[in-house]
This record gives sequence, structure tokens and C-alpha cells, in this order.
Amino acid sequence: MLKLRPAIVVELERADANVDSSVCDRPGGPGEQRLVIELAVDERESPRRNAIADVALVGRAQVGDEVIVNVQALDLGLGSGGFDVVHVNLTRGLDGDSDPSPTQPHVMKLNYTSLQHAVTPVEEGAGGFPALPVGRPVAVLALHGQLAGLAWAFAQSAPGARLGYVQTEGGALPGGHSRTVHMLRERELLAGYLTAGPAFGGEGEAITTAGALHHGLRTLGWDAAVCGPGPGIVGSGSPLGHGGMVALDSAHVALALGCPTLLVARLSAGDQRTRHRGFSHHTLTVLDMLLEPVTVALPAGMRSPVGSDLRAELGAVFAAAKPARKGKARPAPAVERERAIVDRPARIARHDWRRASIDLPGYAASGLPAETMGRGLTEDPLFFGAALAGGSALAELIERPAVGQMEIEDALGGSV
Repeated sequence: MLKLRPAIVVELERADANVDSSVCDRPGGPGEQRLVIELAVDERESPRRNAIADVALVGRAQVGDEVIVNVQALDLGLGSGGFDVVHVNLTRGLDGDSDPSPTQPHVMKLNYTSLQHAVTPVEEGAGGFPALPVGRPVAVLALHGQLAGLAWAFAQSAPGARLGYVQTEGGALPGGHSRTVHMLRERELLAGYLTAGPAFGGEGEAITTAGALHHGLRTLGWDAAVCGPGPGIVGSGSPLGHGGMVALDSAHVALALGCPTLLVARLSAGDQRTRHRGFSHHTLTVLDMLLEPVTVALPAGMRSPVGSDLRAELGAVFAAAKPARKGKARPAPAVERERAIVDRPARIARHDWRRASIDLPGYAASGLPAETMGRGLTEDPLFFGAALAGGSALAELIERPAVGQMEIEDALGGSV
């Protein structure tokens, strides 16, 4: 159930060090407001708590406003959602449009929830079958933290080319929650920003990821697109129950639209969780399940996260997840592991693996976000190197979409 509590706004936090405001506005409309609140649940003194408010949904708050906040994430101590969220501003947030007309938005986002609101989708008016193939490249992200590095490297490799961003499900749904997008748009490293499916609050709203990519690449004239979840990620620690699986859907959409498709690998040298060291199991699962090959870039000059014992590494990842067949005895663990060692590496290695030059010092000096889950660039260069490699490789796909595959052992084994 919703865990809602009344509260009073006691302070407006500044959006960041360079903006003298509690609101991080973005091109195309208001963004997100940071607040400090006190819960008003009983007569005892309530500790101050951090809260966020989506300005487009609930309006701008002022000190003294009475609000209703969703407290569940903060009460659970979630790392990426450790704040309360304003559900409604009782003082000034109840004046939404109530007189619908044919000219007003009429397609619902967050439909059939108490936060449903009407938008005008970018797909509206696009009659007839879509013009296919689109032919322009799409990069698919595993995490929002890869966006800044990819956009910066893309701009370095393809000066003047227009890169757009499509935010999908898998992480935060409100478009205004991303300060990275705000910064990239200010610096003109992103040419536009659309929110697709249940995500909302972009410069344009799309009902589907397919509609967003087609609109951005065909109508808005983007030279390339990057597609992925907003900040944070939904996760259960299981092979299929995490927000990274949205990359599988997004890649299939891009392939179906006839776009050269690049998957940005989630790599890490510093994550304490074994399943995310080297190649994250998120990326390996998607690469294994994709129906068609895609391009994957590795940073040149950095040691492969898989290493020379690729077969053993992948066998260890997939053997435990291989189910027993109905009516047959489950094979001995050693036999099952051998099957995984033979089958899975071939599916992972069928993709178009490419080396890509990266400039970690240049990115470090750019002033763009360089932190993932508390780790900076020096603590986890592999994470940021993968994002930079993705941006460089995406720029290459604009000019050279048909470059041949790298040798599998050269791409995945030893040094790259």
C-alpha cells in the first residue's frame, strides 16, 4: 500500500552549487524541486527529512506549504531513492486543468494511478506506416550513469552531430529527476530529450520507445540516439528481475526500426558485488538473450573484463541458472557446467565487438558527472571507460555502419 504522511515544507534546498534556486529547470519545462520537510504525524518533534517534488505534477512549493509525501523509500533506507516524494501540495497543488477540450492533451501517462496526467504524444498525427528502415544508430544504456560519458565522447568523436536521448523505464520515471540531462542539454551535448512509455516529463512525451526513437531520428533530425533508464535502477539481485532488462527491449526496438544498434556494456573494476565485477550479469544476460547481434564496444588499452579464461567465466555465470528439463533427471553439476561453457560463450561472442579509443583524463576535466554508486572515476575507471567507448563507437556507426566483426579471441581474451 501507499505509505503517505502529512508534512510541512520548512526549507527549499538549492538545486546545485551553480543555481540559486530549489528547482532544477530543464529545457521545455519545469523540473524537480528539492525540499526539506517535517512530518506532521503526531505531537512529537519530527526530524527534518529530504523530499523531492516534480514541479510539473504538483507545482512549486514554498516554505510553510502543507504537503502529503510518500515516505516508503526513505523509511526503507533505499540508497538510490532515499528521500520522500511529494504526492500532492495541499496549499497550492490542486488546481490542475478540469475543462477538457479537443485541443488539450488527452493521452494519459501513469494511467490508472492517482498520478495519471494528460500529455500530447509525439506519435500523434503520424499517419500511415512509419518510414523504415530508419538507418540512424542507437546506443542502448544499462545505467543512467553512463549517459554523460557517452554523450561527451560522442561529441568529441563527431563534432556537430546531433545526439538525442530517450528515457525509458527501468529506473526513475520522472524526467525532471535527472540533473545529468539538464547539464547535458545546457552544454548542447544532447540535442533533445524524450520520455517514453511510463517515463514522463521530457521535452516530448512518447507512448512507446519505438515512437520516441522514430520521432527523434526521423522528425527531429537527430543523427543518433541514446536510449536508457533514468537515474537509479530497479533490482532484486536475480538474473531477470532488474531494470537492466529494459535494455533487451530497447535493443530489439532499435533493431526492428532498422537502426544500427550498440549496447553499452556495464563494466566495473570497483563494484564490491561479484555479479557486477568485470562484465555485469545484467549485460551478459542481455547479450545472451538478444535475438540478433548488436555492436558492443570495449575501451582500447584496457584489459578485457572477461580475461583469457572467457569460457570458465561465462560458464560460472550461466551454469547455475540453467533449469532442469521436465521428465529428465537433472545432470550432474559438472556436466551442466560443461554445457553452459560450450553454449553460452558462442552466444555472447556472436556480437560485433569493437575497440574504441577513450580519453579518461579529458572526461575527468570536463566537469561532467563522474560518480557511480559512490565510486569516482579513479575508483572505477572501467565503468566510465565503457561509457566513453560507447560514445566513440556510436559516432563511428554514423559513418561506418557495416564495419566487420573483430576476431572473437582478440576482443574478449587477454588485453584489448
